Amino acid sequence: MSQQPASLPDDFPTWLAEQGQDAYALAWVREEDVPPGLEGAGMPMVGESGITRTGADPSRIRLQEITHGRAETLRRWLQTEDGTTHLAILTAQAGVLREHTPGELAADLLRDPATDEARLTGQLADWFSRKNARAHWFSRENTRAQQGLELGWITAAAAWTCHMRALTSYPPPSVLNPSLERSGELGEPTADLVVSTGLRTADLIDRLERPYRTRTELIEDWHAVESLAADVPALGPMANWLLDQIALRDAPAQQLRAVLEPDLTDYLRDRRADSALPGTAPSLDASRAAHLAQARQTVRTYTAAAHSGREQEAQNLLDTFPAPARALTASGPAAAWRRHSATAQDAVDTLTAQRAATTFEANNDLFADPELLHAHTSYLTAREGQLHLMHDALGRLAFPGPSPRDLPKELAPVAAAQTQRRVIEAYGTVERAAQALNGQISYQLQQPVPAHRRATTSTENDLLTRARSALTHIAAADTSFAEEHIRARLQ
Repeated sequence: MSQQPASLPDDFPTWLAEQGQDAYALAWVREEDVPPGLEGAGMPMVGESGITRTGADPSRIRLQEITHGRAETLRRWLQTEDGTTHLAILTAQAGVLREHTPGELAADLLRDPATDEARLTGQLADWFSRKNARAHWFSRENTRAQQGLELGWITAAAAWTCHMRALTSYPPPSVLNPSLERSGELGEPTADLVVSTGLRTADLIDRLERPYRTRTELIEDWHAVESLAADVPALGPMANWLLDQIALRDAPAQQLRAVLEPDLTDYLRDRRADSALPGTAPSLDASRAAHLAQARQTVRTYTAAAHSGREQEAQNLLDTFPAPARALTASGPAAAWRRHSATAQDAVDTLTAQRAATTFEANNDLFADPELLHAHTSYLTAREGQLHLMHDALGRLAFPGPSPRDLPKELAPVAAAQTQRRVIEAYGTVERAAQALNGQISYQLQQPVPAHRRATTSTENDLLTRARSALTHIAAADTSFAEEHIRARLQ
């Protein structure tokens, strides 16, 4: 019998363990939001959500219901799973979460002499038939009917392999034949199509789990997975991960990432400290999380275009967001900001350490893959230039310097406009800069403050607030000037 709790308990693993030894949780789990290149961006396991990994964000979970026993849990999963969001099967032993696949439950049940095998295979056949019907309907809605009925069975077979691989790589005859019969397609050609699709998908998944692949192999695998991911959502995270791995070996993609990603130094430092004392790191603020998601999607768009024969589309993105040149020395405003901001200095130190690591021969991952090393170096160079732009802009906002002496009167407004120009160079727009500053301030104010930055948080907030106030004046002046300019032009 199943239960439907009103909300996710605070200590979910402990609470789930208290529901009984045979208790399972069916929970919707949204995709992990860790961008490529950051700690924690591990390879997703096909058919699993990854929510039980160390450091996984429990806010990704939306509890559907609590079930008891393998048979009831599998029955409810087969009825509830909709193919859009991952429906995870979770248990907790001694307060530790573990994720199960439906194929694992089905295999255990078939080994149990007490299981009604005919009933179980009937439930699996119902689910497999629904997968085919849904994919066939979707293909008609998206004007792909010319592909005939094959698309539905290909999609259903790939979904079976993703979720039921612990049982079999493709539907056994006791499941496949009733499904084909219900659709009126019982015959050897369709059965062969399902079996061959299942075997190809299983081979692809096995290949993806190899520890190392070249960029060429990653591109081939991405094309194979991407063609199925639209119809088999369980493959979506893997398709995105492959695209991210290709991007990590593509120098222009890494330069684009360096330009678009917000500065997350404070957040990443807190996460590293949290690994020693779990549960103490604050959540990333909404503003920078949005900027991060935009950056990741843009890099993926570029990478997909660059490796799908759409070179001009990819080049347009690179031209839109050119990588800044690396500054050989810090400007006065940038140096002032770094002297006063512990976060800014930490960002510079982190980049210096990462650059030093690229020349350390013990770094086997980089030296084993020249493309990865070249792209990583390109990222560090572009990121150093981008950080300099950010710190220069923030230094001008927080520590405005006097106007140069003996400057011609005509150049005074040009000098005054340099702060706004640098802000736009660093952040794209004044509004986007304000969003980033507001996000950093709200992040720093989250309680409790991690122990390692209690001594610096107050100073950091004062600096960020001072920069935001100056930015507000610039934005107001810019709006006023625009209105006066438009009015004058109209007159």
